[in-house]
Amino acid sequence: MAADVRRNSIPLLVAGAYFMENLDGTVIVSALPTMARGYHVTVADMSLGVSAYLIALAVLIPASGWFVDRYGVRRIFTLAIAGFTLASIACAASQSLHAFTIARLLQGAAGALMVPVGRLAVLRSTPKQDLISAIATITWPGLAAPVLGPPLGGFIVEHASWHWIFLLNLPLGIAALFWAMRILPTDGETLEIRSFDWLGFVLASTACVSVMAGMEWIGQGHSLAIGGALFAGGLIAGVAAYRHGTRGERPLLDPWALRLPTYAVAVRSGTLFRASASSLPFLLPLLLQVGLGYNAFHSGLLVLVLFAGNLAMKPATTPILRRYPFRTILLVNGALTAAMFPVCAFIGSGTPLVLSAIILFVAGAARSMQFTAYNTIAFADVPEDRMSAANTLFNTMGQLAMGMGIALGTLALRLATTWSGEVGHPKVWDFRIAMFLMGGFCFLSLAEMLGLAKDAGNAVRIRES
Repeated sequence: MAADVRRNSIPLLVAGAYFMENLDGTVIVSALPTMARGYHVTVADMSLGVSAYLIALAVLIPASGWFVDRYGVRRIFTLAIAGFTLASIACAASQSLHAFTIARLLQGAAGALMVPVGRLAVLRSTPKQDLISAIATITWPGLAAPVLGPPLGGFIVEHASWHWIFLLNLPLGIAALFWAMRILPTDGETLEIRSFDWLGFVLASTACVSVMAGMEWIGQGHSLAIGGALFAGGLIAGVAAYRHGTRGERPLLDPWALRLPTYAVAVRSGTLFRASASSLPFLLPLLLQVGLGYNAFHSGLLVLVLFAGNLAMKPATTPILRRYPFRTILLVNGALTAAMFPVCAFIGSGTPLVLSAIILFVAGAARSMQFTAYNTIAFADVPEDRMSAANTLFNTMGQLAMGMGIALGTLALRLATTWSGEVGHPKVWDFRIAMFLMGGFCFLSLAEMLGLAKDAGNAVRIRES
């Protein structure tokens, strides 16, 4: 296979893997009641399977860089695809909640390696001047999957069986594995033999799991003291992981790239933005169904318009990123994304369908543009020898942000119902207040952008002739 064809095919392969991994994180939501009846447990008990997947992702993503440096991109990526596919079969074959939870842990562990390693394969094989297009290609599946997941899961459960939610990964996994074996290069990798940073792994994993668990605990209305203690413990572990990374020799999570302004902005500001923006696909269906009384089909159609905006924006992202400075794009488009939260919140039963669709389409397009801009500027100034470590930290923070998105949305809704005295029975204004709060978090994420240089990220904006 020609080198150019191979290089251009790698982003498409990673995009497919990214879609499959993110889809599995959300597609089972609509199937939980049916699965609970089959396992003879409550729907609340089934949340264990969802949490197990996210926890495995959060725990093992920090280790992905070490595995790549030790064993190589091709070997780890193909192993992750194979593991994800086999774990999907185990999920479908599970006869009890305990067996299903174990299978989901294995599936999350494989996913934790599949996407970060795939992104690293793209970063290593793509010249700087082509990075915008490559990042745009692998970004949109992550935006599409959380929106498509619930309605797709409901369709499969209604017309087939919940088992097919996982069995569909079998042909997808086989195709991805075959393609990866063909296009991923085997030569040119310098493998490193170094000891595993167990202390860094424990600190980073504890930080990720504790922060998400603490927010989820509070958002579900459990003890504020316990949730606060978990969250505080996660922050302390995170600070300890950072200090260890700056002092240790070849740490698992190396914060060196945070010295680069473009990377630091993408991690710090980008994490807060991702967490805020990720709450919209979670809060919007609740507003439409619980708050406004829409049926699941009507609500699903409107939510799909949000995905349509995500997808439709993709062809325009590359020209926009090449034409305008990153600082301008991130500030202007970020403000638009934040403003769309209260605009979406005011969708009501009397809002014309066309107007609702336009609002959601614009909101989806703005989210898509901002995600791609962050993903691209993050690696604009990272040198090749630091790319693996920078990619590991970026993916860890990205996964943490995605997990925090639903937790933040739940927490915002809990605060809204507490203020209104409707705890446990949210009304339409409770959802609107929650969306206002998340829009405020989006605005806060833009503050750091004001100090970014006007020419930041130019290394990937200017195409070589």
